[in-house]
Amino acid sequence: MSRFLSVTLSGLAGGMIYAAVALSLVLIWRATRVLNFAQGAMAMFTTYLAYYVLDHDGSYWLAFAVALLSGLLLGAFVERVLVRPVESGPHLNAVVVTLGIFIFLQGLAGLLFGGRFRSFPTTFSNKNYNVGDVSTLSPFEIFVISSVGLVAVLLFALFQYTDVGLRMRAAAFEGEIARMLGVRVGQMLTLGWALAAVAGSLAGILVAPSVFLHPNNMDGVFVFGFTAAVIGGLDSPVGAIIGGLGIGVLLSYVASYAGGDLQTLAALGVLVFILMVKPSGLFSSTATRRV
Repeated sequence: MSRFLSVTLSGLAGGMIYAAVALSLVLIWRATRVLNFAQGAMAMFTTYLAYYVLDHDGSYWLAFAVALLSGLLLGAFVERVLVRPVESGPHLNAVVVTLGIFIFLQGLAGLLFGGRFRSFPTTFSNKNYNVGDVSTLSPFEIFVISSVGLVAVLLFALFQYTDVGLRMRAAAFEGEIARMLGVRVGQMLTLGWALAAVAGSLAGILVAPSVFLHPNNMDGVFVFGFTAAVIGGLDSPVGAIIGGLGIGVLLSYVASYAGGDLQTLAALGVLVFILMVKPSGLFSSTATRRV
């Protein structure tokens, strides 16, 4: 029983990282109906920028801020300069653009920072607290859960209780009507991409201490985050959080009781089952939205 509790808590910490990636995908999908396959590469690149700060004697918190700020700027740049010109065409065009960005950023990271694996330090301890026979969360895992939870709460408050959030929702759901009412839809879409990139950058810098930093280090994280987003429903931020936590716990159980080699197969099996039962995802609201 103590092992089961320890494995569950560890899965929740990892699941919050997948939830952050899923949330970033949901934010963009709700705004533009585009799946950003470059989200993982963008997070990887901003994490390298944070590593550059640490490598030049900057503090962890300065590196943390640099990662989030660079994610904000990178997301805005990608939407305004690269995606905006093809948004009015078939959705596949924008998807191809994000795939090109994914390839470009991985190549650029290898060119600028090299292809060797690098360890990423953190200011928090990775040593778990023990309560009796149960190995609970480490200070770093508590920080991970708290950080992603805070971002989720802030995004919820933004969309539900602020004028900016209202304009973003109007631009996402009824862009033409929002334009006639004076909403600057283009600015709202750029802001949506920027906020999504911040969520992705947060996932990148939080997962880096657990996996070696490398141009391909976010590929697996993105796959599981994407799986979480689809399971939860690409229209649902709440579904992204719940899907991420569910995938994290599932992978932790599989790794502990069946072996790490079966993690991807288990995630695929759950994804196929959910799509067979409810193709739009568990928490999708697409039935109430007009595209």
